[in-house]
Amino acid sequence: MWLDDLSRVRLTSGSLDKLRREQHVVGVTTNPSIFAKALSDAEAYDAQLKDLAAQGVTVEEAVRLLTGYDVRWACDVMKPAYDASAGVDGRVSIEVDPRIAKDTAKTIAEARALWWTVDRPNLFIKIPATLEGLPAITAALAEGISVNVTLIFSLERYGQVIDAFMTGLEQALEAGRDISGLASVASFFVSRVDSEVDRRLDKSGTPEAAALRGKAAIANARLAYELYEQRIATPRWQALREAGAKVQRPLWASTSTKDPAYDDTMYVVDLVAPDTVNTMPESTLRATADHAKLRGDTIHGTYDQSRQVFADLAGLGIGYDDVVNVLEEEGVEKFAASWNEFLATIESNMAAVGKP
Repeated sequence: MWLDDLSRVRLTSGSLDKLRREQHVVGVTTNPSIFAKALSDAEAYDAQLKDLAAQGVTVEEAVRLLTGYDVRWACDVMKPAYDASAGVDGRVSIEVDPRIAKDTAKTIAEARALWWTVDRPNLFIKIPATLEGLPAITAALAEGISVNVTLIFSLERYGQVIDAFMTGLEQALEAGRDISGLASVASFFVSRVDSEVDRRLDKSGTPEAAALRGKAAIANARLAYELYEQRIATPRWQALREAGAKVQRPLWASTSTKDPAYDDTMYVVDLVAPDTVNTMPESTLRATADHAKLRGDTIHGTYDQSRQVFADLAGLGIGYDDVVNVLEEEGVEKFAASWNEFLATIESNMAAVGKP
């Protein structure tokens, strides 16, 4: 279990360390929305904002320094989990500017800059899984940068992500790098799939449509895990494993339920299998600890049933490709909007603290 949240208050209060010690949290993910929310508590950032205002740095540079500070600190808090797992867990993610998600060269440059800025071995650089992001994923890994691939919705794109990951490791080996310290996760978004599919089902209004509500997201993630198993069984991966590579673990993201009619732990208990990560907000983490009915592996043995869900949806005129394409476009747009909000908040706060 990883925590999908980070703020200066969570760090200064010791809350993150307590979750690591007492609630089995072994990693942290962040995104533009999380940082925008964190900056709403301006007081926690006042001292650093005053320094940045005094230095006259640009808002863009202030973003890097503020977020880099928090992520570096979180990496240090998670270092015991990193050490205990031999570098598998204890990871903290920071995302490239989502506004450049469709610019390969800028994404690679930003990944390098963030890797250098935070300068911790347990860092992940988050790169969106757009078509333009795929070569950036390969390039970053080839240079020895560990990557969290984010905003994955479709099985086709996930297959491309796995290929980009393996290509990056192969290029790193060709360059003479030790790949045993490189790591990656593939963040497959869950709840947003149900939100989009359920919206379309509700328009239909039939009993057949109502019976399919809340089933698409889990089915999609389970089929992603099937694809993961298929790819790690290939000779290509076996050669990389023998060279010291770690698997690119599937990470279930967006695992808080958006519909109050659903069990608040469904995206946790129904997606349990070896080598997976589930990153969740604290509310879902607490709910899981309080009343989740964990029943072991809930993915194996479900693949045919999962495929049937999408066959039934297609029978109702809900096309898989259209759903996932809409979600990818919306995902990039939402993160870009959060980033712009984040920039505006920083600019306003710097102006406020910089006044005599």
